[in-house]
Amino acid sequence: MGRGRPPTALNRTPDSITPHVSVENQLPEDLYEAMGRFIAHHPQWDQYRLVQAAIAGFLFQQGCQERVVAQHYLNGLFQREGRCPGPMGSQL
Repeated sequence: MGRGRPPTALNRTPDSITPHVSVENQLPEDLYEAMGRFIAHHPQWDQYRLVQAAIAGFLFQQGCQERVVAQHYLNGLFQREGRCPGPMGSQL
């Protein structure tokens, strides 16, 4: 039943939505505080964008040649103000 039918709009993932995973990490308190100060002085950044840019930057600089890593790295460098990629646009 239902085999051979094209997927409906409800069970298809649009191409424009990138899947996300949630990561929990412990940071040294001084690094966490520095991140908070940076975000306070740069409102176009949030904790999600900062961590994504840091991971992508590290992987890119270590020689990772996957296209998606380079894309995230460049997006982190050149993202316009006012756009927050984090879930719900949360701040620290």
